[in-house]
Amino acid sequence: MRVISGSSRGLKLKSPEGLNTRPTADRIKESLFNIIAPYLYDCSFLDLFSGSGAIGIEALSRGAKDATFVDFDKNSIEIIKQNISMAKLNEKSTIYNLDVLNALNILANNNKKFDIIFLDPPYDKGLLLPALKKIEEYNLLKDDGFIICEQHINEPEIILDKLYTYRIKEYKITKMVFLEYKN
Repeated sequence: MRVISGSSRGLKLKSPEGLNTRPTADRIKESLFNIIAPYLYDCSFLDLFSGSGAIGIEALSRGAKDATFVDFDKNSIEIIKQNISMAKLNEKSTIYNLDVLNALNILANNNKKFDIIFLDPPYDKGLLLPALKKIEEYNLLKDDGFIICEQHINEPEIILDKLYTYRIKEYKITKMVFLEYKN
């Protein structure tokens, strides 16, 4: 696993050992960042269920002004810290070792809003929809921002009150679902 482009291009990233994380494949990550490249410069990026931090680090490497990383697993948090340090992106990074719902509550209390929010929860664990509902409730997405959810290809359609799916990009067993505010 490596940083594909930008200021940290080519940097090999560490990944947590074991089955608790499922890193996004480089080819999927490259495709995703080709889609969102025009929106990265100077954006605030939120990486939920961060794992190794590879997605948020890639966003920073490509010009995001800041990234917030959230993961509950202490081992993942240590790997994220090491990867951010190796990429020399400490000043642009905020890390929360909390479950996603508690972290979203803290971000809301701190009046944070994000241009791009990326969620990659464990597949089929029922974690995605509660997180998206909290993002809606707390109004954490900027008006012109968007959300990207990585899901298993067989997971059901996402239906929310304030957000709608405007694009789905499918891969073999993975899909990226893009959401934005209605209207």
